[in-house]
Amino acid sequence: MGSTRAKALVNFSEHRLANGLRVILSEDHSAPTVSVSLAYDVGSRDERPGESGFAHLFEHMMFQGSENVGKGEHFLLIQNNGGSMNGTTSSERTNYYQTLPANQLDLALFLEADRMKSLSVTAANFENQRATVIEERKQNYDNRPYGRSSELLPELVFANFANAHSTIGSLADLEAFTFSQALAFHGAYYTPNNCVLALVGDVDPVHALARVEHYFGDIPSGTRPPAPDVAEPEPSTEKRETFVDPLARLARVDIACAIPAANSPDFQALQLLTMVLSGGHSSRLYQEIVLKQEALSAGAFAQERRGPGMLVVAAFGPDAAQAESALLREIERVRSAPVEAWELEKAQLTLRRQVSQQLLSTVTRANLLAIYAVFYDDPGFINRRLELFDQVTVEDLHRVARQYLAPPRRRTLLTLPPAQEKAA
Repeated sequence: MGSTRAKALVNFSEHRLANGLRVILSEDHSAPTVSVSLAYDVGSRDERPGESGFAHLFEHMMFQGSENVGKGEHFLLIQNNGGSMNGTTSSERTNYYQTLPANQLDLALFLEADRMKSLSVTAANFENQRATVIEERKQNYDNRPYGRSSELLPELVFANFANAHSTIGSLADLEAFTFSQALAFHGAYYTPNNCVLALVGDVDPVHALARVEHYFGDIPSGTRPPAPDVAEPEPSTEKRETFVDPLARLARVDIACAIPAANSPDFQALQLLTMVLSGGHSSRLYQEIVLKQEALSAGAFAQERRGPGMLVVAAFGPDAAQAESALLREIERVRSAPVEAWELEKAQLTLRRQVSQQLLSTVTRANLLAIYAVFYDDPGFINRRLELFDQVTVEDLHRVARQYLAPPRRRTLLTLPPAQEKAA
């Protein structure tokens, strides 16, 4: 693909405070705003059996107040000063981010520093947020069609607990989580040397770094827990499971396989392969499955993780056997013959547009800089993604399709409505 294309570059500088906090600054005066993102190196992959859901529950705890900020006041202060904010937890990290008018930089830094060093971890706050997360689990997983399937699929794909269990955690583990465990979790992971702070926006970098030092410099560092072992054994036998979902009305077929980390060359090819399969109305799954009504919808995606992830090809329809047969036909098509050159070019252009649109947002840039520093010790990965996509060839797509979609690596989950249980 075109080496003459303009590259979307994010200029930044890196710094590290004496307590280990890594700081990434990116100056952008296109709008009078500033985005601050903190990524803590803790996610569900750091949890042990019997402790699932701890990282996500603690994300909730981080909004329950600190020494100088009342419960829920973080949200109010950001919103009342014209800003927006949120926090998210994944298997790989927990991040907190906000965007404010540039003259409110000190507010964002004060709020984040205050809860890093003096979070209000009380028994009452803990019980309140535990109940909130349990209700979230019931709403999004236990009482929603295909909610349990989203947990069963990674359990089928991965052998390692660190990769297999869901971020929300099991109900039994959430109910058993104790206040003393919450205190220990905070002390282990919410330290400056286990965090990256990225700041993007209309600021002077020298001034911004001085303000970061002012608010965060006196927070003591901690002892970082060892990184979890996320290695997976090489798959040797195809597996399949059937789950009868009492809330489902259509059959869902998921065919998944384990894939490598998102900064590997093979991942870039696999992500483009999923675009060939399901990127828009000219994609193979839409043209060959949906239009021919072998399924009502079909799609594919590659999960972006720093450890093993999943590539999933899925379809919904009234007939599970027909949908599965159609998916397998398209999988074998990309394994047996190279895709057309136009299909690869379209996929590359689509991803280039998506990445370029992402980078228009200062908060997205801040999040990506912080997350890539945590994931790969390389915030500069934000500037190499497009180049890596452009380097992928038709031969690369054919190679990864043959390798990663081979039958021994496949894990198939059939989710059926009760009416189809007998037929299955």
